[in-house]
Amino acid sequence: MAGLAASGSNPDVDLLYDINGLAKDAPHWLDRVVEFVGEYGLLLGMVLLVLWCWWTVRRRPGSAEEAASSVAALVWAPLAAGIAVLVNVPIRGFVERPRPFLDHQGLEVLVSGKTDYSFVSDHATITMAMGVALFVAHRKFGLVGLGLGLLEGFCRVYMGVHYPTDVVGGFALGTAVALLLSPVASMLLTPVLKAVDRSPRVGWVVRSRSARRAGTDALIPGARVETAAEQRDLAA
Repeated sequence: MAGLAASGSNPDVDLLYDINGLAKDAPHWLDRVVEFVGEYGLLLGMVLLVLWCWWTVRRRPGSAEEAASSVAALVWAPLAAGIAVLVNVPIRGFVERPRPFLDHQGLEVLVSGKTDYSFVSDHATITMAMGVALFVAHRKFGLVGLGLGLLEGFCRVYMGVHYPTDVVGGFALGTAVALLLSPVASMLLTPVLKAVDRSPRVGWVVRSRSARRAGTDALIPGARVETAAEQRDLAA
């Protein structure tokens, strides 16, 4: 892999120079924005997106089984990212691909201090694992998550710290872990979330009070359904 990267006549290196070349032509302030976004911002954005989805899902009326299953799918998102990064540890050690700026001159490197191996990108792996897991849990939020993952991959190449194939490898690894282990995660996490839902102290983690009340009323024939205003008061 390192030998391939050392050659300047392959599409991976050509695309690296094309994308990273945008950093040379961009204003200094834009490079600083991309530096922050690509290193920290998108990771934080992905976490906030998962939390936002959880806040939405827990307020949705439904049975205890449905609520536990939905929240379990969201809990799986950060766990999938963590597992994918752990899987990447031996992959990096086996491939031992140097960072692109070590083998290629003239790159605009926006982040210094990167001394570990390049393949595969941890950032791309984390964001795509969370994006795919989020898509499985909630389509609309998941589409935004996938978009953030793709943007993260672009930023890593733009910053000069990864080859495009490092990013593609991260996307593949994150997707594989999120999808292949999702059934096992659901089987293990759903019973735990059911138990949490039954707890009077922490049951709000799975279902809000309004969702719990709506689910109860749906099981009682002739039960009065709260108005939208009443539901907002309950949720407050």
